[in-house]
Amino acid sequence: MHWAILSGIEGNLEAYEAVLRDVHKQSPTVTDLFILGDLIDGTPEGNAVVDRIRNPKKGELMPQVCKGAWEEQCLIVRGLMAEPEDKSFIKEKGGNMLRQLWDNVPRETVQWFSQLHFGFAELDCLLVHGSSLGVFEKLTPDLSPLVLLDRLARTGSNRLFCGRSGQTFKYQLAKGKLAATVATLDSVKEEQNYDVGDRLIIGVGNVGRKQKEATYTLYNPETDKLVFRTVRYGKNTGFG
Repeated sequence: MHWAILSGIEGNLEAYEAVLRDVHKQSPTVTDLFILGDLIDGTPEGNAVVDRIRNPKKGELMPQVCKGAWEEQCLIVRGLMAEPEDKSFIKEKGGNMLRQLWDNVPRETVQWFSQLHFGFAELDCLLVHGSSLGVFEKLTPDLSPLVLLDRLARTGSNRLFCGRSGQTFKYQLAKGKLAATVATLDSVKEEQNYDVGDRLIIGVGNVGRKQKEATYTLYNPETDKLVFRTVRYGKNTGFG
């Protein structure tokens, strides 16, 4: 088994094509292609990306796709999902993007978005766009270790792959114990203890945000080998 894990194409078809070419060259051969959301960016260019993902060429892997922040916001605009209390994504991208999503994303594409999964649970791994709490949460190495541990503990997974930050990173939570006290409605306090083994949170990079440079992740679940790839495309191209 050999996985390629992408996120954040954000309407950049040229970047996606460059990453697919790099994936095709890998040895051992990539057996599974995961895309952790943010296929679009509210512009018409995103429609070409969605069409390319949904219709791979002969000999290419069929991507396994989950929702990202852009896809979920698109569903919210169409009234297909409730709007979250946290408006951080709208603040980040600007209110004009709501009109862009309405005008530029066809209804048929919106329907396809509504059928996408929140994430993928594979072996001892969870692959999501944001975190175990939702697509809009951004996990980074700068967050409190307790927050990161909580997001992992909720899943029961040992490896949490996420794409919302756009960064490539590997954050290790070493072995230890977590103690918690839960107060019930009857004011009865219950002590709960958790053994925390070696666990990782992995930022998988971003394909389309930075012009002429895409990042993504290769992972072998059998050997636990993790490789971050940088693909430069256009003039003066190269790989890293």
